[in-house]
Amino acid sequence: MFEIQQGPIAIDRIIDAVSDAKAGAVATFIGTTRNHNDGREVSCLEYEAYPAMALSEMRKIGEVIRERWPVLGVAIVHRIGVVPIGEASVAIAVSSAHRAASFEACRFAIDRLKEVVPIWKKEHFDGGEVWIGSQTGDAFPEGSQAPPK
Repeated sequence: MFEIQQGPIAIDRIIDAVSDAKAGAVATFIGTTRNHNDGREVSCLEYEAYPAMALSEMRKIGEVIRERWPVLGVAIVHRIGVVPIGEASVAIAVSSAHRAASFEACRFAIDRLKEVVPIWKKEHFDGGEVWIGSQTGDAFPEGSQAPPK
């Protein structure tokens, strides 16, 4: 399951998509909108995407995961539009027979998604808004956080 969607992400649906009787582990990552960043009070995030390319890149991430780890299922869903504080922007679930593969593959999925998938994030805060991430031309501009390698 690889999706770009408007509106809230149903986490149970993503977990169901990777469920398998052979799975001893399901690792999930849920990225949510927090109320602060870089010393500013954040009111919401807003995401834009190039859906066709984003889905293609998400599927490639799934293919790489299946080549590197013995996983049973992979699901990646990213929300576009305005995402209020506390709500999920992205959800990833990976199932496998053992936990190590699920944890490693899930971590790879979010890190790689942030590197290559054409989804852009705008942070809204008291007094303004700013684009965050690589779409500004810098790998990670001043004030944003690079994911750990």
